[in-house]
Amino acid sequence: MTPDQYCEDKAAKSGSSFYYSFRFLSPEKRIAITALYAFCREVDDVVDECTDEGVARTTLNWWRNEVDQMYAGSPQHPVTQSLLPAVKAYDLPRELFLEIIDGMEMDLNQARYNTFKDLHLYCYRVASVVGQLAASIFGYTDRKTLKYAHDLGIAFQLTNIIRDVGEDARRGRIYLPVDELQRFNVPAADILNYRETAEFKALMNFQIDRAEQYYEQAMKLLPEVDKKNQRTGLVMAAIYRATLAEVRLEGAQKVLNQRTSLTPIRKLWLAWKTWWFA
Repeated sequence: MTPDQYCEDKAAKSGSSFYYSFRFLSPEKRIAITALYAFCREVDDVVDECTDEGVARTTLNWWRNEVDQMYAGSPQHPVTQSLLPAVKAYDLPRELFLEIIDGMEMDLNQARYNTFKDLHLYCYRVASVVGQLAASIFGYTDRKTLKYAHDLGIAFQLTNIIRDVGEDARRGRIYLPVDELQRFNVPAADILNYRETAEFKALMNFQIDRAEQYYEQAMKLLPEVDKKNQRTGLVMAAIYRATLAEVRLEGAQKVLNQRTSLTPIRKLWLAWKTWWFA
């Protein structure tokens, strides 16, 4: 298996909505964005799948060193080997890859966020940074496109948090800000015990509204001149926003006990429609 095949396999097995949007890219850009996605999956899996915190931290430090090796031109891992041509071709900043690792490490440092400002830093590191790297791969001429990518990344991560509240609770994590739980009279125990209350539904509808605001902000920030190059991000946005709409439609409180997802056929339809008509 070549490094590129390794990344392709990693992306395909994830079943992520992102994978559907990659299919429309040119081969060069598809290889680059797939390698970036595989990098994110690798470092995310370190935290999600490693039961020993010390081993997880050691592994993340290994990845930091591997990023240095990649920028020195001698990567060892298949993912960084596949990424290396993209790093050179699209001038991808080293510090952004390190920010992603720092974001993943935040999951080892804390399981709660007191305010949205605190959560925003996490979202920036694990999603906005990825969006900015992806925007560079897709291509842009107006630097406002990076601001669009920043806000779209926040929207994506907020969507993930909303969709995965129950799944995260089973790992002992609550990403919803503590002060907002208090404002809506939702004790953490209700989330950890999967109680579908009216108060929790109101809290989740508030979270959905904020995610939608970030999607709207992102769309307004995308310069017309870069819309064609950024169509892959718009495909992702269409799929994620449709997922968010489904969460609201099914009853936002139900995220505690079920995971909302779109069918592959619907994802493909949204991807095709958005690519050709965005």
